[in-house]
Amino acid sequence: MAKKVRTYRQVLSLALVLVVSAAACGGGGDALGDSEAAGDEIVISGSSTVEPISVAVAESFRDINPNVQVAVSGPGTGDGFKLFCEGETDISDASRQIKDEEKVNCEANGISYVELKVGVDGIAVITSSENQALSCLSFADLYALVGPESTGFGSWAEAQGLATELGSSFAFEDSDLVISAPGTESGTYDSFIEIVLEDLADERGHEATTRPDYSSAADDNVIIETVAINPTSFGWVGFAFADHAEGTKLVDISVDPDGDCVAATAETIASNEYPISRDLFIYVNTDNAASKAGLVEFVDHYMGFGLDEAVANVGYVILDDGNREATRSAWSNR
Repeated sequence: MAKKVRTYRQVLSLALVLVVSAAACGGGGDALGDSEAAGDEIVISGSSTVEPISVAVAESFRDINPNVQVAVSGPGTGDGFKLFCEGETDISDASRQIKDEEKVNCEANGISYVELKVGVDGIAVITSSENQALSCLSFADLYALVGPESTGFGSWAEAQGLATELGSSFAFEDSDLVISAPGTESGTYDSFIEIVLEDLADERGHEATTRPDYSSAADDNVIIETVAINPTSFGWVGFAFADHAEGTKLVDISVDPDGDCVAATAETIASNEYPISRDLFIYVNTDNAASKAGLVEFVDHYMGFGLDEAVANVGYVILDDGNREATRSAWSNR
């Protein structure tokens, strides 16, 4: 499953601009080469997690009409929203909901949009497959390792005192702590903080953030490669990138110290049993949609093929029937 995702990203690294087709409303029908969408250009940017879904939709879309160009890039959710709210993109891929300050920026620039939930992903905590000492971590353990009070910890053992203070009884080994994870440009970074670190940081009177002194990367594959070659490593990425990634293993997670450990699987993520799960979105500029037929046809295709085959094919969890229909209604009623 993860190999399929990496293939999409490799294609993007070679050529971000994809010549794709326009789809009839609902994602089907005959080729639209003579439609008023011919010659339209669609620009998509944002989350590297959502990026493979948009690429899969674009590749499918191409088979219907070769006369619409779609450019897809994945610099991160935050960077994507900057471009979107400045009117430079038509669609913003996002692995979190838009923040209040980003809403203000969009409003100031007269950007109207519709939020469309497209799938579900879990954030996988990973270590090297050689790390036999680690199988489960609690939110308290994660806070002790990478939270705002852990700056400077160079070994697992240095986090022991803080983890114990937070109620954990897990015994950290005295080995090097090599951390590789997303940086501040990533929606995965924001979601990890919001889900895992924020409550504990607030309780202890600290800013909800990570320690600044770890190896960050915008490319999930770089994170996975760094974790794989360091036996006592630790990091986190989207589940689809980590599942079956060579040289790594997924760490089970519990919310409470010494609580029930839950493995990250498609089933536990879909049911929200896995503690670090998050929704995936696209944001569509509705003014651009009103004036650009190709954009409407592309999103129509996203609401069909995208919410089903594309999400599943790249390894994420499809929405349940209720959420899928709510998304389609949000687009129809924009």
